[in-house]
Amino acid sequence: MDLTLTEEQQLLQSSARDFLRQECPTTHVRAMEEDEIGYSPQLWKQMAELGWIGLMFPEAYGGSGYSFLELCVLMEEFGRALLPSPFHSTVLTFGLPLLFAGSEAQKRRYLPAIAAGNLLGTLALTEPSATYTPEGITTRATPQGGGFVLNGTKLFVLNAHTADELLVAARTRDAEPGISLLLVPRQTPGITVTPLATIASDRQFEVEFRNVEVGADALLGPLHEGWPIVRKTLDYATVATCAELVGIAQVAFDMSVEYAKSRVQFGRPIGSFQAIKHKCADMVVDVDGSRFITYRAAWCLAKGLDATKEIAMAKAWTSDACRRVCASAHQIHGGIGFTKEYDLQLYFRRAKRGEVLYGDADVHREVVAQEIGL
Repeated sequence: MDLTLTEEQQLLQSSARDFLRQECPTTHVRAMEEDEIGYSPQLWKQMAELGWIGLMFPEAYGGSGYSFLELCVLMEEFGRALLPSPFHSTVLTFGLPLLFAGSEAQKRRYLPAIAAGNLLGTLALTEPSATYTPEGITTRATPQGGGFVLNGTKLFVLNAHTADELLVAARTRDAEPGISLLLVPRQTPGITVTPLATIASDRQFEVEFRNVEVGADALLGPLHEGWPIVRKTLDYATVATCAELVGIAQVAFDMSVEYAKSRVQFGRPIGSFQAIKHKCADMVVDVDGSRFITYRAAWCLAKGLDATKEIAMAKAWTSDACRRVCASAHQIHGGIGFTKEYDLQLYFRRAKRGEVLYGDADVHREVVAQEIGL
């Protein structure tokens, strides 16, 4: 296992960093927190032209045919820039399950449109139980007239307000897991979308389905057998979230080191005091450790290996490590780090979102424990 970036991956990393430094400064991030839709359609189109949206899709479907490792390189840069975009919802939780399990007709209908930046989607999975297990799904899809009728409520649905299509996990059989996936246009009668307030100021929504009718062609994958598709999608989305957290932690660390070098107290830079320099040393251990454990999990997925333990280890470590790094950054900066005008709070709030997304550290520690036989 060689986790050194290839020349092509380094080029992707540097070009993405340069582009986002120019097109997505923190002033843009702040503006999008106040914006009605929460992202720039113009920037989204530019990302499509760069080939980022279809990075993992085969060329036959309008993509670039790169691996998951390249996507994680990109996600780390998105984390560094705090990029506000529907990439996570559209590519990771909507596009990938289509790629994994869609029929040829579904792939040709959706994937080229996604890659071109012309179609947005999202996964409607979690419910009031707030679990990532099939037992937590009570939204019901009842067979009717050759299609299905949906009833139920989904929570924390990313970017549901702008999505053209929703991929809905619904119960179609009482026997476990009994979950099916349905493609549902957001404008279908009976769908109500309500915004939720979040610490990250991202766009998450409650989506209610009340007698929503869809045809038989809405089914993605086999009937009653949608959960393995969801599980695979969550694996990829979890590691991609870890890569984003690595980027967030890296910037918080860089900001802290720079501040420790320039901030003078008692006639010397505060970075010369042992309490500060050792805190910075702990931070870089967390950042580099997170990067290694994340890319190891990404490498396993890219190679098609069973990575259950590696994914859980990556999320458990990175969730806690990014929180520690951001907390230390606030301590090093002192009072200014807690002001809204200073950029550090942007990274802290986005880190908090990533910490709990797809399960916090304790959820994934339990998975690790099970994988080692405990």
